[in-house]
Amino acid sequence: MRAVIQRVSEASVTIDGQLKSRIGKGYLILLGVCEEDTQDDVEWLVKKVGNLRVFDDENGVMNRSIMDVEGEVLVVSQFTLFASYKKGNRPSWLRAARHEISIPLYELFCKRISEEMQKPCGTGEFGANMQVTLVNDGPVTICMDTKNKE
Repeated sequence: MRAVIQRVSEASVTIDGQLKSRIGKGYLILLGVCEEDTQDDVEWLVKKVGNLRVFDDENGVMNRSIMDVEGEVLVVSQFTLFASYKKGNRPSWLRAARHEISIPLYELFCKRISEEMQKPCGTGEFGANMQVTLVNDGPVTICMDTKNKE
């Protein structure tokens, strides 16, 4: 599982001209699922994201988690995080999980991050053509891969 976590002051997802989700201060998470991913990957990533300390404390030091600042989360599925670009110029998506694997794990991640934060998270729509807008705060962008835990 791969995640691009962007600290934002606001973010939103629009589909076919209709606002699907909007958040204020928090994280926009682009989430990719590969064939080998399991519920263990979801649990590890939820804990890491929930405890990641990238929000400023009273001294201006990144020392607070999203839960400490009572931030919000918007999760957008993004199979393109598993693009293979080694041959030629057209990416291959072979490592991205099929829908029967990726949809349940994406939904589980959204459910578990909501439980961890004790508030609902915003979502995109799996497989839809989405317009994602954000104001990256910092900018702060962290990339995580559950296959590189150490």
